[in-house]
Amino acid sequence: MGLTGGIGSGKSAALAAFARCGAAVLSADAVVHALYADREVRAAVRERFGPGVIGPGGEVDRAALGARAFAEEGGIRFLEDLLHPRVGAAREAWVAARRAEDPPPPLLVCEVPLLFEAGLADRFDAVLVVTASEAVRRARVEARGQRFAERVGRQWDEGAKVAAADCAFTNDGDLDALGTWVAGCFARHARRPCGGAPG
Repeated sequence: MGLTGGIGSGKSAALAAFARCGAAVLSADAVVHALYADREVRAAVRERFGPGVIGPGGEVDRAALGARAFAEEGGIRFLEDLLHPRVGAAREAWVAARRAEDPPPPLLVCEVPLLFEAGLADRFDAVLVVTASEAVRRARVEARGQRFAERVGRQWDEGAKVAAADCAFTNDGDLDALGTWVAGCFARHARRPCGGAPG
């Protein structure tokens, strides 16, 4: 299953709910975090954006890098070209490893923020979209100290994502409602029943 949605929609909370049900889950953000520890990736980032995006311990300062990438022309495209092929390879390797387990997990769920934008829908048996009203998403994003407009501008319109999804949920409510939807998705697609509380 591919799980996607706009920034501030609640994808991470949905992914955590799938994990509580017993699904094997993969977060694209976690993969990117691991990639920034790779020497080759760090060197490319430093060369493109300068030493200001490298922390005192030699690690990539993701907040500084995000600000710099959005501010510089071509910065986001550079990061996409650098990271997306590596993220894709890591995802395919993860799926293959999970399928080789005995027994395999009842369901595999990969969170992919730019799933539609990157043309990856056909890589999954089904695509789930978590969405929310713009006001709710903006409030969530700005509460994290991020700028909503500059990030949402690179993503598909929420309506287009919902229309292209196999199943969608509007996450304007609480975590219990999101958890109930996730449990329903799990029940329809998994090999074994949900093993955790829906909330």
